[in-house]
Amino acid sequence: MKQIYQNMVDRFLRYVEVDTASDPESTTAPSTQKQLDFGQKVVKEMQQMGLVDAQIDQFGCIMATIPSNLDYQVPTVGLIAHLDIISSVPTANIKPQVFKNYPGGDLLLNQQQNIVMSVDDYPVLSKYIGQDLITTDGTTLLGADDKAGMVEILAVAEYLISNPEVKHGEIRIGFTPDEEIGRGVENFDVARFGADLAYTVDGGEVGSINYETFNAATAKIAINGTNIHPGSAKNKMKSAVLIAMELNAMLPVNQRPAFTEGYEGFYHLNWVRGNVDRAEMNYIIRDHDRQKFTAKKQHLQRVVQFLNSAYGTGTVELDLQDSYQNMREKIEEHMHIVDTACEAMKLNGIEPIIAPIRGGTDGARLSYMGLPCPNIFTGGHNFHGQMEFIPIQSMEQAVKVLLSIVELYASKK
Repeated sequence: MKQIYQNMVDRFLRYVEVDTASDPESTTAPSTQKQLDFGQKVVKEMQQMGLVDAQIDQFGCIMATIPSNLDYQVPTVGLIAHLDIISSVPTANIKPQVFKNYPGGDLLLNQQQNIVMSVDDYPVLSKYIGQDLITTDGTTLLGADDKAGMVEILAVAEYLISNPEVKHGEIRIGFTPDEEIGRGVENFDVARFGADLAYTVDGGEVGSINYETFNAATAKIAINGTNIHPGSAKNKMKSAVLIAMELNAMLPVNQRPAFTEGYEGFYHLNWVRGNVDRAEMNYIIRDHDRQKFTAKKQHLQRVVQFLNSAYGTGTVELDLQDSYQNMREKIEEHMHIVDTACEAMKLNGIEPIIAPIRGGTDGARLSYMGLPCPNIFTGGHNFHGQMEFIPIQSMEQAVKVLLSIVELYASKK
């Protein structure tokens, strides 16, 4: 097992160096060619490992099988991760580094630029004294979300292929593109995947398991202004960028991500750009509660209506689209999936942490596509930022839990 863990770490360090950022502005599938290029290399590795049916389709979806070695029927278990990373943090020239036997205290990530991950800012570091931490150099994303999930699943595959005496049912592996932009399973063929249940390996700290997500929507807003020389602008100029600022000010301040936690939803302004003549804004809207989610969308629509009444019809254009739904109501019909994961954690001395995801996973949409799919931990922290890190020992624990899940389902005659 030690060699398999080392292979996992080596694979992770190689994988995160590859820029696989998805692009929310793209209309192609996958949204970036670099995801497809990376996926093709991953498939070759999977085939070399012994997953003879590993393949990638034109949309960048990867599927493979570990055949059952049982003489009786058990549920087919799917293990799913995504290969893309976010694009809102620098993703080029990622330089992962390993701090072995972390002694505690602040971590100097980049001596040249004096970039430090401090314990005061990130007290969770204190939980990992004596462990081996993989970080960035403080200038880019790391990409443990979700390349950690990928390599953990591949470590499971490598172990089972190398140890045929370990009993297991059929296991289906799936890697998706474009999860970070909410399009990870748009072209994922659930019927072809053929799993009875699945887990996305896309969570955070050790022990976490999630079967509740936000209800999610994206709002694209365009504001049409009227530009004119400021010296003669009275009663004529209509500044699109000032209207954008006014719109944002009409949304509740206490419902921004920085002021919310747990089950509290939010409006998040991803970006705004523009000038007097035209401005554009992009929001994501989130809430676990369906009624509150609907209320948030309706409030934004009323704000747009008000501004159009004040500045003229067509000044503000709103394109509001739902992204995914809270998967809880689908998972609750199959709670044995969650219960089995919790049992697997306890078998490995891990106390399950059941909490709602303050985000989304491919599993949210898959659950509504007929594949119940909660989310379990990878072991990473500080996703979507330059202070992202993951302990190697946490990755090893993720592998152990996945193997226990597989063995538990193999025992369910």
